[in-house]
Amino acid sequence: MDRVEHAVELKHNGHNCCQAVLAAFAEELELPADTLKSLGVAFGSGMGGMDGTCGALCGAEMVLGLLHYEGKPMHARAKALHEAFREKSGATICRELKGADTGTVLCSCDDCVRHAVQLVEKA
Repeated sequence: MDRVEHAVELKHNGHNCCQAVLAAFAEELELPADTLKSLGVAFGSGMGGMDGTCGALCGAEMVLGLLHYEGKPMHARAKALHEAFREKSGATICRELKGADTGTVLCSCDDCVRHAVQLVEKA
């Protein structure tokens, strides 16, 4: 099973979106799965309980930093990942992605997780 679908499987088995993205990179990050699960626990339903950034995107940004930080700011790289996620998913805010106010789902949680993992793999 590839990393993308492994992340979705994690999402369906006790991980929130952020935790699933983080845990999908556990081996490469060389961090224990329980540490990554703890790191992402507060990002279920996005930041602030659907009011903020999608948890999958938060996880992707964390993985980006853990994989590529070299002591210098990563604003351009983080912005590129953020914008690519918006383009693929239709938004970056959980509430908008889930159509909480409009009734129109822009992107499922499974696809948000897929997009986040795919984008980190390309970064």
